[in-house]
Amino acid sequence: MTAAIEVDHLTKRYRETLALDDVTVGFAENTITGLLGRNGAGKTTLMSIITAQNFATHGTVRVFGREPYENADVLSRMCFVRESQQYQDESKPHHAFAAARMFFANWDQQLAESLVEEFRLPMNRTIKKLSRGQLSAVGVIIGIASRAEVTFFDEPYLGLDAVARQVFYDRLLADYAEHPRTIVLSSHLIDEIAHLVENVVVIDDGRIIVDTDAESLRGEATTIVGQRSAVETFTAGRRVIHTDALGNTLAATVLGALTEADRQALARAGLDTEAVSLQQLVVRMTQHAHQAQTTTTKGAPR
Repeated sequence: MTAAIEVDHLTKRYRETLALDDVTVGFAENTITGLLGRNGAGKTTLMSIITAQNFATHGTVRVFGREPYENADVLSRMCFVRESQQYQDESKPHHAFAAARMFFANWDQQLAESLVEEFRLPMNRTIKKLSRGQLSAVGVIIGIASRAEVTFFDEPYLGLDAVARQVFYDRLLADYAEHPRTIVLSSHLIDEIAHLVENVVVIDDGRIIVDTDAESLRGEATTIVGQRSAVETFTAGRRVIHTDALGNTLAATVLGALTEADRQALARAGLDTEAVSLQQLVVRMTQHAHQAQTTTTKGAPR
């Protein structure tokens, strides 16, 4: 696939804090990518640098093959909606939408008005008097109705209740199907967006630890459950990223697709398998990567 965004050896340092550590990653054109990771992992910093709202210490970013910084043509083709989006306190939602309509060439006013109705957004209330959920709705409406060629959603929908979040997911997917563009979703609600994303990028401690298509990742891990000795025998030599023990029962999550021979061996050993959800997999891989990094750091010579 053609990359709409190319990040090459990107590093961002804040004094003693390394927010991004030599990140190289691409975001495919006309694809929905889940950008996943813990708080402070570097997700917002990465998106901020791509949209020229922050500066890299080292490395390069190209959007549509061009540097975004001080490039009005590139910036006008991107929309960045974040949880901490700021608006003028005395303004009302229609002011925010009017500004977006002037900035985004593909803005769809009819779509915006339809979303206002679906989110039940009070248009005559000032921004500062909106609830957290209503403020989130302003952001996601702009993100969808902008139809920007590249759109980043940095968890602006966390303030929405479950019903409103489902409206967001449904409307985003429906409009994307009719008007494909590059969308990056940053979220802690991984299982909620699992059906939306085509690619997955996981960032941990400023480093990319996963960059693959979602379908491949879903089949990448399995949890093996059964008698401890039998599980340990089967998983010997495999990459185990998590274990849970209860008495003589052990559950071990292993990376790597199981072959037919593996499944026959599991059946002979009386072991069961459990699917690993995308959220569980991301959590386990993040924990495993952190533990590996900690072990390496502790073992490094001084």
